[in-house]
Amino acid sequence: MVFVANPSRLSTASSTFEAELKARLHWSAETDQEIEQVVAGILADVQQRGDTAVLEYTRRFDRLDAASMQTLELTQTELKAAFDAIPAAQRDALQAAARRVRSYHEAQKKANGESWQYRDADGSLLGQKVTPLDRAGIYVPGGKAAYPSSVLMNAIPAHVAGVGEIIMVVPTPGGEKNPLVLAAAYVAGVTRAFTIGGAQAVAALAYGTATIPAVDKITGPGNAYVAAAKRRVFGTVGIDMIAGPSEILVLADGTTPPDWVAMDLFSQAEHDELAQSILLCPDAAYIDEVQAAIHRLLPGMPRAEIIAKSLNGRGALIHTRNMEEACAISNRIAPEHLEVSSRDPHRWEPLLKHAGAIFLGAYTSESLGDYCAGPNHVLPTSGTARFSSPLGVYDFQKRSSLIEVSEAGAQTLGKIAAELAYGEGLQAHARAAEMRLKK
Repeated sequence: MVFVANPSRLSTASSTFEAELKARLHWSAETDQEIEQVVAGILADVQQRGDTAVLEYTRRFDRLDAASMQTLELTQTELKAAFDAIPAAQRDALQAAARRVRSYHEAQKKANGESWQYRDADGSLLGQKVTPLDRAGIYVPGGKAAYPSSVLMNAIPAHVAGVGEIIMVVPTPGGEKNPLVLAAAYVAGVTRAFTIGGAQAVAALAYGTATIPAVDKITGPGNAYVAAAKRRVFGTVGIDMIAGPSEILVLADGTTPPDWVAMDLFSQAEHDELAQSILLCPDAAYIDEVQAAIHRLLPGMPRAEIIAKSLNGRGALIHTRNMEEACAISNRIAPEHLEVSSRDPHRWEPLLKHAGAIFLGAYTSESLGDYCAGPNHVLPTSGTARFSSPLGVYDFQKRSSLIEVSEAGAQTLGKIAAELAYGEGLQAHARAAEMRLKK
């Protein structure tokens, strides 16, 4: 079967551009009511019945019939055996990627992840204590595809942050385990791993069962049911984000081979029919070349049907007046992945404010960031890069304020606090401060 991809051709010079762009970008983060109801029932059931409920849902959804939760836990011996059994080239690639991811996150921790304190003129101590979470849960997708890179990107920053236990859950439909995912868990330092997935896995991590310990935070991507479950348990535990479909935006000045750009657009489109791939370029002739490359290269792609549906449904090739306008539109879109595919990317980088990750230069394909460049590939989607950041060490740490007021400091601060407390009608607050004042 031949699949054809024709992303929408838009132009900023058109009077209808704003409406057309808005329609192309629209994606509702809300899951439908049926999913919400199913997820609510699963969460409540796991919270009440624990392991028994998790086993029943795993049997129903993953077609995996287990007598007990213990049979679904992957031992460290099994993880290491998977690592030893995969081809040497995969072992080397996994370890090289893990080293780069760990190195990047260790630098991140040194930059702003340490405790600090100082004493002011009257001897009072003020500061901040940074401590790791006790326990983190990471969700790794399974089923249609397996993502060992997700194991590295979620577990390694948690490990670098000093998290005490890292609990991994990964669905294994029909009992089929992906050895590269298990090997990645071994390399990344996962403490415990269970072959469960879906809303029931999120519930088990959030509430705890007889077998699975409750965690402090859940990170990692999943399907609509997983996203709905994470949304519902937020507050009981922390979560990283509610992720939408994957996105790439390419800013091109026409100097990169068009085949490269076409394949970069494919790299996100192949994830999901709802994934979004957008090209912004001031050169109309170059856009034609990219479109021709899309038509020429698509038939050779194993996931051609998904790519075509994604590009036809949500893709866009946008002709801009100039690169400055392209940068401005990019900031409005705030994409998950932003490639600056130009001869001089550093000329445009200062104009770019909102993106999950910025890939500079023609040789910096987004796929390198997905696997082994070092920075985290868990990124904000659906325009949330306007206010959100990539997953990092800081997501697995929390900060406690340190306050030690000296006797001298209490004389000054006590009067200020008492005055404000009386103004708010909170007499006990005021009296507590006043009791420490010298008579």
